[in-house]
Amino acid sequence: MLWVKERERIRAYLGEGTSFKGQLNFEGTVRLDGKLEGAIITKDNLVLGETAQIKADISVGNLITKGRIIGDITATGRVEIHAGAEVYGSIKTPILKIEEGAIFVGKCETHREGGKPLRVPSPMASDTVGEGQRQLVLYPTKPEKRSS
Repeated sequence: MLWVKERERIRAYLGEGTSFKGQLNFEGTVRLDGKLEGAIITKDNLVLGETAQIKADISVGNLITKGRIIGDITATGRVEIHAGAEVYGSIKTPILKIEEGAIFVGKCETHREGGKPLRVPSPMASDTVGEGQRQLVLYPTKPEKRSS
């Protein structure tokens, strides 16, 4: 399961066709394929399958998603947004991976260890946000048609 070690087995599973409202707290690795509305809090791993529909603020160690998230994400480890996934909300994480074919609409902050924000060195950066910080705005484009 990507970066989740094989020995770290899934401890809980919310399958497709099930729903949960409230705050979900857990330890270990949990996989969700159903619907959840509320909040998710863990220091460990959350895996969202293709049918997952989450309306929640999420605070995790690591997150892998192929599902749909509406809410803010804070991760102490990494966030992976895979092809087909949709994320609407802000993301704070030291490591962010977004695959081609994924949708991300929101604000993103990446931090080095120790919690200090990374500065955007690109000349494409615009709009000063705070002292020494810049905001980079990315706009989606349609893929170019390739001729054979």
